[in-house]
Amino acid sequence: MTRFKKVFWIGTGLAVLGALGAFLVVDELKTSRLQSALWRDFSAGATFSVDSGPSNAIRFPQTGPYDERMGYHDLPRFIERLGPHGFTITRQARMSPRLIELQEHGLFTPYREKNQAGLTVRDCRNTALLHTRVPQRAYERFEEVPPLLVSSLLFVEDRHLLDAEPPQRNPALDPERFAKAAVEHGLRVFSPSQSATGGSTLATQIEKYRHSPHGRTGSVREKLRQMASASVRAYQDGDDTLARRRQIVVDYLDTVPLAARPGMGEVHGMGDGLWAWYGRDFREVNRLLADQAEGAAPTPDGLRRQAQAFKQALSLMIAQRRPSQHLLGDGASLGRLTNSYLRLMAEAGVISPTLRDAALPLPLHLRPELPPTARPDFVQRKATSALRTHISTLLDVPRAYDLERLDLEAETSLDGEAQALAAQVLAGLRTPAAAKAAGLYGPHLLDAGADPSPLVYSFTLFERGPQGSLLRVQADSIDQPFDVNQGARLDLGSTAKLRTLVSYLELVAELHASWAGLGTAQLTALAPSPRDPLGVWARQYLLRAKDKRLAPMLEAAMERKYSANPGEAFFTGGGLHQFENFERSRNNEFITVREGFKHSINLVFIRLMRDVVRHRMFGGESDAEQLLKDPTDPRRRELLVRFADREGSAFLMRFYRKYQRLPAADAQALLLRGVRPSAPRLASVLFTVEPDADETRLEELLSQKLGRGYDGSPRELRALRTTYANLSLADRGYVARVHPLELWLVGYLRKHPGATLAEVLNASTSERQEVYAWLFKTRHKSAQDTRLRELIEIDAFAQIHRSWQRLGYPFESLTPSYASAIGASGDRPAALAELMGIIASDGMRHPVQRVGSLHFARDTPYETRLEPRNAGAEQVLPAEVAATVRQALVQVVQDGTARRLKGVLVDADGRALEVGGKTGTGDHRYGHTGGGRKSAERKISRSATFAFTIGDRYFGTIMAYVHEPHAARYTFTSALPTQLLKSLGPQLLPVLERSGCGGD
Repeated sequence: MTRFKKVFWIGTGLAVLGALGAFLVVDELKTSRLQSALWRDFSAGATFSVDSGPSNAIRFPQTGPYDERMGYHDLPRFIERLGPHGFTITRQARMSPRLIELQEHGLFTPYREKNQAGLTVRDCRNTALLHTRVPQRAYERFEEVPPLLVSSLLFVEDRHLLDAEPPQRNPALDPERFAKAAVEHGLRVFSPSQSATGGSTLATQIEKYRHSPHGRTGSVREKLRQMASASVRAYQDGDDTLARRRQIVVDYLDTVPLAARPGMGEVHGMGDGLWAWYGRDFREVNRLLADQAEGAAPTPDGLRRQAQAFKQALSLMIAQRRPSQHLLGDGASLGRLTNSYLRLMAEAGVISPTLRDAALPLPLHLRPELPPTARPDFVQRKATSALRTHISTLLDVPRAYDLERLDLEAETSLDGEAQALAAQVLAGLRTPAAAKAAGLYGPHLLDAGADPSPLVYSFTLFERGPQGSLLRVQADSIDQPFDVNQGARLDLGSTAKLRTLVSYLELVAELHASWAGLGTAQLTALAPSPRDPLGVWARQYLLRAKDKRLAPMLEAAMERKYSANPGEAFFTGGGLHQFENFERSRNNEFITVREGFKHSINLVFIRLMRDVVRHRMFGGESDAEQLLKDPTDPRRRELLVRFADREGSAFLMRFYRKYQRLPAADAQALLLRGVRPSAPRLASVLFTVEPDADETRLEELLSQKLGRGYDGSPRELRALRTTYANLSLADRGYVARVHPLELWLVGYLRKHPGATLAEVLNASTSERQEVYAWLFKTRHKSAQDTRLRELIEIDAFAQIHRSWQRLGYPFESLTPSYASAIGASGDRPAALAELMGIIASDGMRHPVQRVGSLHFARDTPYETRLEPRNAGAEQVLPAEVAATVRQALVQVVQDGTARRLKGVLVDADGRALEVGGKTGTGDHRYGHTGGGRKSAERKISRSATFAFTIGDRYFGTIMAYVHEPHAARYTFTSALPTQLLKSLGPQLLPVLERSGCGGD
């Protein structure tokens, strides 16, 4: 009896505990009381703030499509990349200890996430120049969502999400769905073929496709992480979760992934999905669905349109489960599945039978291609595109697609109003009326009746700022993505005289630094090479000068005179060249450097460049003089080997272009067409191109080329083969009167069809040396000296190139010719503007500042703002050199080639601004000489450029350009851009002055 009572009471106790547990479970399912308390306390204090300077209380997400797309995952890498560009963190988020704890425990960071984000680029007035949003179409508030769309979504995905009771409902857990999924997954242990439904709610689905690796649930652990993260997020604002649950509906509709399509990329959200897959206007669909919900009886056509809009929206809700399968096909299976849901929803009373019956017969036609979009106005967007490219380079995000999806705001130095004005003016110059109004017709401008439409204009303007050169305007009139300011290598003519003048005065400054402190005896003992006129002059000047400061010496250097006579031929760049002056009336004068610069006299600067080159060749510490005198100097052979390699490579590149696409037989036929036929010549060609050829092949070739003129015996054929097959490559080329490397190349391509130029050059190393073996013999010293001087000149130009690069020259090579002084090496308008900035800043190179700040992830726990700080100006020119050059630029405007600008530009008080600049006209032609006669020339392009400074604040470039086939019709000079600045400047300066953008 005692045992029975004990068992009874134990059983009764267990029953009571079971009943109590059941009661608690039922109560929790009804009220979510325990969950709300648990998750509310768990999320308490999970906040963040933003403060000045870098933060040590910030953690960035590790993975997840949303975090990667927004750039949150890559923020540490972006910060690291921006450091070397002078950017430092000025503001950053501070996560609370609880927020960090939640993340370190593996939960996704709980905060109010953005449904839309993208790249915003603002100008210096805080006006948005570019504002991308992904997705483009979205609901801002729950009240904007048509009720029919809400009820349909809940029916398909999460039927109890918006139940009013209990108000503390956890949106991360639907007990019915979760229990069913748990049971079905349990049964799969015993029956693997058993199907199992998912237990996800909308809240956990959002966590999955936003933050789980690859947007998928890879394990039970990952599912629990999604549920826990969604639960914390749900109770952050308190026990009552209704507002949060409504927001979940909005979040899901705005951001659910709906596959991807060419021309658009990933599609997110109902709005973008309707446009991408059905071509539907989001606002129209919302209006139709709202009308349906209001219950008004529509017309038959109205009902059909409502039914179509609803069916398409419903299909996207269904397609999200397997978006690629459903949306990348023909839509037939998706149509059948959607019809099934239409019937179920009508049975459940979610939609009316009328709407069901109207929607069922309507087909779902997935759109095979995107509709045409309006062509962007590239002229108006040119600066914005350039800034976007600059930001892309800073962050190492090469694709615009990825860049425009970052949660990023960029504040730039661009003045949007001034930019729009300049772009509008430049674009308008295509019409004769606008060109005439700007004064662009006349002598040295456009000829009367000339069509202005083929011309391209570009304009770049910077303002001096406290920490850098601020880009204010970057415009051109090319209605294409190409940016002529930064993307082309152009012949900008005599603007190269500015770079040459700077190089010249730099050398004077170097000589002054080396010799100005020497006494008379020491100066007298100096013996500059007679091949170094600049060194000779500097020594003589310092011996005579009473004031040995640098500034007077630079002024004296500006007064040195050069002949403007075009009669002399100049051996430079490996050939003989002659040059002409634009103003032929000055041909017989001796002209100072100052006057030559002011009036842009070509021959003055050709001879000035020759002095600069000779100083680099024979002045300073160079011992080239000794190298040329001593035939036993071992360095001669080293240089000659280099010459043979360089010139041989140049010949091979030319021959490769000639033969690269030809079959072996055609290449050999083309080679033989240039050979005057004779037995020795043909044998030399054959045994080079076909080293294994025998007497039969030789007889065949001779018979073919000599015809009846040849009747050789076997003995003669053997003799020809013995003699010419054993000659050196150089000798065979001599006999055939064909460059030996051309013979070798045709033979090499015969054995290696399709060989690349790199392979050809790599295979010909020894052959290039072999064909120049004669040059290494000391009896050819004169020929050696000619080649050595050419190499020494190339090295001198390499030094000049480095000095130009230090001042912003944008290219990796410089044409090694005196013609570089008048534009042969090309330039870019933006690079010239940078040089003008150095001159205007007393020789200091200030960093070019296009971006004033980069603000990532605003209003998130990852918020980070970076600004350029302490980038550091660099003294790249002596201040005295910059001052001398600047005065020369002012004289060009006061009394030189840009005098039409004298006194034209004024400040806000009406005072004339000091304007300086350098003009340049480029005339790029192509032609060649053959048979003693010059062929007809092609005029490739014509350009006219003016690089300028305006007062103490502004500098830049303005250019006009026209290319073939139109170039031959124009004869304008640099007067054209100078006149354009005269017209544009007075319109632009008042806009810049009232911008409030800062500057000095």
